Amino acid sequence: MSIQRRSIATCIVLTIITCGIYGIYWFIVITDDVGRASEDNSMSGGIAFLLTLVTCGIYGIYWAYQMGKKLANNKKGVNIADNSIVYLILQIFGLGIINYAIIQNDLNQISDAQTAN
Repeated sequence: MSIQRRSIATCIVLTIITCGIYGIYWFIVITDDVGRASEDNSMSGGIAFLLTLVTCGIYGIYWAYQMGKKLANNKKGVNIADNSIVYLILQIFGLGIINYAIIQNDLNQISDAQTAN
């Protein structure tokens, strides 16, 4: 299954309009897409969301760091910078939606590379 390209602006607007409900969906699908890109399906989007919810956001900090590591080690042949520390800091300061946007941008690069091949 390939990684779906998504418009970052549309995702942000939908997250705001739906009072965060679309943001939950976005969190889940980008987690699953990163798993596909890194060929490491140890972290399911649904489970990651549930753990973030149960731990009152603490797991979300770990999640953000892991997303950076997994994207940097993607198996699709696309060179992505290791932004794990940036994701970690943004998540600590409550700016998770910025993480989603940066992760989606990296996933869009991988998706573009797949369609070019």
